[in-house]
Amino acid sequence: MGDKKRINLALQGGGAHGAFTWGVLDVLLQDPDIEIAGISGTSAGAMNGAALKSGLLEGGPEAARANLESLWGQLGAVTEPGLEAWMAGIGPGPGFVSRALENSWPFMAADMAQRMMTPYVYGPFYAHPLRQVADQFHYEKVCDDNGPQLFICATNVRTGKARVFTGSEINTDVLLASACLPTMFQAVEIDDAKTGRREAFWDGGYTGNPALWPLYRPDLPSDVVIVNINPLERNTLPVTPQQIANRVNEISFNASMMSELRAVGFVRRLIEQGVLERGQFREVNVHMIADDKLMNELTVATKSTPVPYVMARMKAAGQAAAQGFLDAHKDDLNKRGTVDLAETYG
Repeated sequence: MGDKKRINLALQGGGAHGAFTWGVLDVLLQDPDIEIAGISGTSAGAMNGAALKSGLLEGGPEAARANLESLWGQLGAVTEPGLEAWMAGIGPGPGFVSRALENSWPFMAADMAQRMMTPYVYGPFYAHPLRQVADQFHYEKVCDDNGPQLFICATNVRTGKARVFTGSEINTDVLLASACLPTMFQAVEIDDAKTGRREAFWDGGYTGNPALWPLYRPDLPSDVVIVNINPLERNTLPVTPQQIANRVNEISFNASMMSELRAVGFVRRLIEQGVLERGQFREVNVHMIADDKLMNELTVATKSTPVPYVMARMKAAGQAAAQGFLDAHKDDLNKRGTVDLAETYG
């Protein structure tokens, strides 16, 4: 066994498509050479990050894998390996299921209702549907100073700025705030020690999906592995209202990350050209685990509507993508980045 490869994880949000990230983490946790030092998560990425960290502190990688399986089981995923394999063998592709769901009358009716109504119409009868899931995390472990450093991003509605919560700040409301799409959920209100007032928060994806800058701390490794579940490119033109809204969300949810990575690439070019001295700025090695082909086949419908079969297939796709990344780039970790920043984000 070689030296440990210390990495930071940047986990994107994307609703039920976060099952892809579950698959990625499942593979990384089984590699004894990988050490996860920092985690930045937004929305589904925040849920995955909390499950991952608490599990690692409770019982190591196997406990973390069990936590993730429990989380996604509660969110509707198939967790029985035999049943998963059986469904994969007889079912249509996840893209077909996603398109069929998007074009179904129940989904179109629900989508239209979201455009015409606000989640505030429920008044005192409103209850966040994810609260019961988020309440079950062991926050004494999630907030522990030991283990990977965990950073959760939400968007301050009043200021429009990103708010990154860490350490003892993290609780059920913070996770719900990070995953709060304002057309689906009421804003989550939190007493914020940074501003000294009660603030309302929306989904962190608007300002950091995920936030990368907390991972640039000097006590964390230089390698940032982004688990990307919002495709950077779509080759087909969106034409339906659902497709247009979905692509607008993908672009806006990727925008902050792309801006950060353009800055990382700019600094790296200045260092390579000798304009900046090495050591003057942090040199970040950027890596990415993604399956844009699969994500291009899926639609917004399977983000907001958990389909057990699709989530099982997404987990399997995440496992395959992570194993492919390790096979191709494990030796590059802690040495060099594997993403062409100028080509990808320039």
